[in-house]
Amino acid sequence: MKDDLVFVDELVPGVRWDAKYATWDNFTGKPVDGYLANRIVGTRALCAALERSREAAASLGFGLLLWDGYRPQRAVDSFLRWSKQPEDGRTKLRHYPKIDRAEMIAKGYVAARSGHTRGSAVDLTLYQLATGDLVQMGGDHDLMDEISHHDAAEITPTEARNRYHLRSVMAAGGFRAYEFEWWHYVLRDEPYPDTYFDLPITC
Repeated sequence: MKDDLVFVDELVPGVRWDAKYATWDNFTGKPVDGYLANRIVGTRALCAALERSREAAASLGFGLLLWDGYRPQRAVDSFLRWSKQPEDGRTKLRHYPKIDRAEMIAKGYVAARSGHTRGSAVDLTLYQLATGDLVQMGGDHDLMDEISHHDAAEITPTEARNRYHLRSVMAAGGFRAYEFEWWHYVLRDEPYPDTYFDLPITC
């Protein structure tokens, strides 16, 4: 790998991860091109920011569970190809129940050029340090629906408070939120704002 792209868990001790796109548990219904290992990768700058966020979360009794970090461009390209394929219904109910897969790009859920590919974005949630249980956020990772927007009216007060906690600890680390996806954050000061990497994720 490029010297500045590293495994996040090696620089941010204590984080949990489940790299969804390396598994069958994602909106495409199968492992995605470029994800050859279930690990989360990011730039060293992203890791330093995540460590600050991890400390802020721990002060509130939370830990960080990461779902995605650096994303090879070939994975993004595979998302775009998938969005043009005929609907088979396998993941629609869970991930995009109210839209057609072809609408994902126009509605801002899938991007042809992604902060993930620059190594500066992360998808994540919080868990309780005391129990290991995930906190309730009002919708799962990659639910492409208005309920995933930060200002969604349909979520409960507890879910809204948990989203606020995540947003506050990520802001403390130096991240900005993405309004359409409560789990998606991008580093404010990106080290490679114009570079889209395509190195596969391998052990």
